[in-house]
Amino acid sequence: MTIRFGILTISDRSSRGEREDTSGPELARLIRAQNWSIARQHILPDEESAIRAILAEWADSGEMDVILTTGSTGFSGRDVAPEATRAVIQRDAPGLAETMRAESLKKTPHAMLSRAVAGIRGRTLIINLPGSPKGAVENLQTILPVLLHAVQLLKDDPSSESSH
Repeated sequence: MTIRFGILTISDRSSRGEREDTSGPELARLIRAQNWSIARQHILPDEESAIRAILAEWADSGEMDVILTTGSTGFSGRDVAPEATRAVIQRDAPGLAETMRAESLKKTPHAMLSRAVAGIRGRTLIINLPGSPKGAVENLQTILPVLLHAVQLLKDDPSSESSH
């Protein structure tokens, strides 16, 4: 089964062209290495209403199974990805964010400052990742082993029972 991804980079500076987005492309490389696909990729500033709108639009489109956000998960006043995500999800998936934080804490104490969340809207899983390329990739690698099964469950795929 191919998992279809959306990658949303949330960064004021990258959206203004002041800094190259490296996290989005690194996530895309990792996803393609799994033989999965990228349906959409976009950069937005740290504006909660715009983030909410695109997350809802992408999730409701049926074009993506998983939406990854990168950036805007810290303590800065402009870091609003968790709030935007909570506003659009219908069900929480806390185990994903908890596991990413736990694994990241093995590498840096700064992981405890992550406010990233994960949840479900319709049949789409939305996951917040850190903004740094290294952090985004490491966090995605942590949850890769369960993503196929998660998507199978969201799609009510009968083969989901055989994968655990």
